[in-house]
Amino acid sequence: MALLVLLIPAAFAGQYKNFRVSIYTRAYEVEKMKDPEWLKSTWETISSQMKVDRIYLETHRDLLIVPQSTIDAAKKFFKSKGVEVCGGITYTVSERNNFETFCYTNPEHRRKVQEIAEYTAKNFDLFILDDFFFVDCKCDLCIEAKGDMSWTDFRLHQMTEAAQSLVLGPAKKVNPNVKVIIKYPNWYDDFQGLGFDLEHGPHLFDGVWTGTETRDPSGAQHLQNYESYNIIRYFESLRPGHNGGGWVDSGGSQMGMDRYAEQLWLTMFAKAPEMALFDYRQLIGVNLNPAVYRTPWQGQGTSFDWDEMMKPYKGVTPTTLARVAGYVFDKIDPIVGQLGNPKGIVSYKAYHTQGDDFLQNYLGMIGLPMDERSEFPTDQQVVLLTEQAKGDPDLVKKIDAQLHRGGDVVVTSGLLEAIPDKLAQFIEMGVEGYTLVDDFGRYGKADREFIIPQIWYYTNDSWEIISAGRPLTKGTSGWPILHRGKYSKGNLYVLTVPEDFSDLYHYPVPALNLIRQTLGRDLKARLEGPALVSLFVYDNDKVIVESFRDEACTAFVVVGDRRIPVVLKPHSFELIDIK
Repeated sequence: MALLVLLIPAAFAGQYKNFRVSIYTRAYEVEKMKDPEWLKSTWETISSQMKVDRIYLETHRDLLIVPQSTIDAAKKFFKSKGVEVCGGITYTVSERNNFETFCYTNPEHRRKVQEIAEYTAKNFDLFILDDFFFVDCKCDLCIEAKGDMSWTDFRLHQMTEAAQSLVLGPAKKVNPNVKVIIKYPNWYDDFQGLGFDLEHGPHLFDGVWTGTETRDPSGAQHLQNYESYNIIRYFESLRPGHNGGGWVDSGGSQMGMDRYAEQLWLTMFAKAPEMALFDYRQLIGVNLNPAVYRTPWQGQGTSFDWDEMMKPYKGVTPTTLARVAGYVFDKIDPIVGQLGNPKGIVSYKAYHTQGDDFLQNYLGMIGLPMDERSEFPTDQQVVLLTEQAKGDPDLVKKIDAQLHRGGDVVVTSGLLEAIPDKLAQFIEMGVEGYTLVDDFGRYGKADREFIIPQIWYYTNDSWEIISAGRPLTKGTSGWPILHRGKYSKGNLYVLTVPEDFSDLYHYPVPALNLIRQTLGRDLKARLEGPALVSLFVYDNDKVIVESFRDEACTAFVVVGDRRIPVVLKPHSFELIDIK
């Protein structure tokens, strides 16, 4: 109960009705707070443009440890402003050096890690470990300690031990009341390779925090916009009730301030109880230059309205990123209050398994509401299995049980290619190569060519539902895009995923609509319309339709026999009651 009070306060006893807002402050900026004038002026810049419930003061980053006197002064200042004060740690030796972490086999480093945890616990009853409680060291000590283990197995074991021996145990010995939260970043499909353990970590720590930064989707991490929603729901499923909130920075704002705003409200659409803004420096330092941040589609009724945001707020002219955040929170709070519990198409991801990386976020961008879990469901009509399911040794038994009870299973071409012999119990088929396609026959034509896996199967043992070729209409060959085979009382579908996942966005609308219909049978509503439009479904007959397109479009929400038209402005969302 004490943890719930700390992480998810009843009725959100803050300045908003449906969530709390907090700011994370790096050690570099906390260290500057020794200057009372700097602290006073910067806080005035932030607090005059937005409402803040909580602040996290970091004690360490890059071997900088903030002096006790500075921490004491900063804590006193923020408490005098009615702001709750918590702590933070970033376990980096040098963030600028390719995120150089501590070495958890090095005795000197281990002592330092423990000292930092003890120091922080002495000062705060709750603190967060920022993104970097992982390990990327391959020094001679680590190589010797690893022995014959894989790097993944070694690092998972190493970081679990470090969490218990160097952070949690020492912190709670110094302060028995302390709660230690681990903030997981946004690259969750690669976690196991650097020691983040999503199977045990959420139960080891007192709670988790979720990195919902999606920034520029074309960047090296392939962070699609939808992930700001999906990752909250996934981490919540790992240990329900212990996901404290989302975490966004200003990355991607160079695309336009709409991109920053989208990350904030997508986190709230997932019903995150708190929104942490990274960081104090960005909130005071990112200045609102319209030449950089005002997008060409502004003035068309977008959900984030630059011109409205720039109007004076409580007599203060907006000047920095803080006002963007405040504007979004003021707008989104009453909308979040109308939302029930999120619902989605359940996609099973086995722990520590790689493959079809981040595919669910691409599927979310074509209007498939996602509910990613690491437990195979037994109460769904449809279960989606990507290649991430292959690590479950009991997967075939679970598929068999799902089909025998009359449910359906949709597997991706990635999973089929990874485990064809196991799936042959249900349908004998496989991947035999790759081909270019652009024509979906009666379902329309794509607006570009792209590469898909070529799937073979036995004629009349299973059937193509959607096919594609180059061309298919009056062409020579077609290959499955959506394929079905019967087994016991259910159906096993294969969804062909293009070599470049973003080519899903180029599928013709009728093909997308049939895919949505096939996968969305557990949901009361489904989407019809173009890609780059997402659907969010809630259990109280509310849905949100959001467009990530640069131009206006029309979509439809299908509920039974009804098709509800939704006219969407660029980068805008609509809340709809489907009763």
